[in-house]
Amino acid sequence: MRGRAVRFLSVLFVLLILTQSLSVPNAASRDQKNFLWKVTTKTGTVYLLGSLHFFRSEDYPLDKGIEDAFERSGVLAVEADVNDITQIDISQLVESALYPDNDNLERHISRETYELTRREFEGLGFPIELVKRQRPWFLALTVSALELVKLGLDPNSGIDMHFLSKAKGRKRIVELESLDYQIRLLSGFSDSEQEQFLLYTLNDTNAVREETDALVRAWKNGDVKGLESVLAKYAGRNGLTSSVYDKLIYQRNRNMVTKIEDYLKTGETSFVVVGAGHLVGDRGIVELLKRKGYHVEQL
Repeated sequence: MRGRAVRFLSVLFVLLILTQSLSVPNAASRDQKNFLWKVTTKTGTVYLLGSLHFFRSEDYPLDKGIEDAFERSGVLAVEADVNDITQIDISQLVESALYPDNDNLERHISRETYELTRREFEGLGFPIELVKRQRPWFLALTVSALELVKLGLDPNSGIDMHFLSKAKGRKRIVELESLDYQIRLLSGFSDSEQEQFLLYTLNDTNAVREETDALVRAWKNGDVKGLESVLAKYAGRNGLTSSVYDKLIYQRNRNMVTKIEDYLKTGETSFVVVGAGHLVGDRGIVELLKRKGYHVEQL
């Protein structure tokens, strides 16, 4: 039981953007694009796949073009290896995720946010007393996971997990970030920033229920503009400040581009899996790579 709980917590730490909540129908037809790009240089090749970290087992197999790109690659790169929980210091995680016994959520967020949180968790079957010691950043991850599971999605069927399982013993696995980095990122937010992130997530749960079909169609068809349009609506109505959004998305995009550039220098072929939201927009990974002069082709 403890092992399953720790594994589940580790999956939560890749839930940093809403596109990780998508579910996709069966593979697209061959004349459609995938959410997959090929980046090439004289010294290496990178296949770049937009990931859905929660998925359904019945939605497999993935498109043959995606699976073939993986088979041609000698290295799998993921945001964080969620199978390697040895890198997590459980005592440090508990300290980062929970308030001390004499403290609780109500002292750190507004009354309005607290009431919204209470209603959301009660709607999911959890009295606020059971979760009020969780800090806002961890509550945001908790409510995301609960909502996605409620919608029939499974972290164990996520695309990252799919390729991590296939790569085990066959390919070298590397990380663009790490679970520790993602924990430190979120737990390092100020009280105000954590409250913004919690509000963003609470609002996002409603949007996911309402707009999943639009997101599904965009991912299935490799429709970058369509997915970007839905994300823009989320960001606009959820009201994250530029500093929080920069930390959650743009800074991480820049850091991941640096890692991808390193992979391109190795002479190897690498298969890189990141949250689909990191690939779109003027400051997304695809555009950043193009601006640096790399040949980037959507497949």
